[in-house]
Amino acid sequence: MRIFVPMEVFDIAIALLTLIALEVVLGIDNIIFIGILSDKLPEGQRDKLRKWGIGLAMVMRLGLLTAISWVMTLDTDLFTVWGQVFSGKELILLVGGVFLLYKATREIFHMTEKLKDDGKKDTGAHTFGSLLAQVLVLDLVFSLDSIITAVGMVDELWVMYVAVVVTVGIMLLASQPIINFISKHPSFKVLALSFLMVIGVALVAEGMGHYLPKGYIYGPMAFAFFVDVLQMRVLGAKKA
Repeated sequence: MRIFVPMEVFDIAIALLTLIALEVVLGIDNIIFIGILSDKLPEGQRDKLRKWGIGLAMVMRLGLLTAISWVMTLDTDLFTVWGQVFSGKELILLVGGVFLLYKATREIFHMTEKLKDDGKKDTGAHTFGSLLAQVLVLDLVFSLDSIITAVGMVDELWVMYVAVVVTVGIMLLASQPIINFISKHPSFKVLALSFLMVIGVALVAEGMGHYLPKGYIYGPMAFAFFVDVLQMRVLGAKKA
């Protein structure tokens, strides 16, 4: 007995799976950033920051979908500076890119110079709140980029809602192993920070009206990760 699936259902399923895959790739940025920041907290608060950061990212994306008509107005040109036209979306991406560049370079500096702010490790409730605020800043930038990308791919709003919820579930399951792995291997932490710097450059470029295809970013970084894994295995074999 053959089961015929209507073409419309098939198209929606393909669009949903494609959107989920894209959202997961874009969500890697969030996970890496949260993982870098969570290292500043005591062991007992790191998992809390991870769950709050990813959970609030879902709330923010669902909220942006609810206000989708407002989100689309962000593409409207606001003003021009030296011949460069800026919209609300571009301003948000520009600010987010500069913030990400600042955080990544600052973390690399502290890693290489073995320095800590004020000579102390960042701990305490106030630190958790400030780190969560930083996560929210990047959540907004990544969520905006994610939602605008989703709108360009599918027309059905419910498909976007499903994709966001499923993606956040996947991120929650995958985030802990990713964060633990980065935390235990300093070389991969430097690689992750370098990846965030590249993302920051891409956001700044897009904020200035120059779109960089995501493949140009994720492809080289995936290759660098592969080389780092090979190097780790070779060093491990020599020690054995």
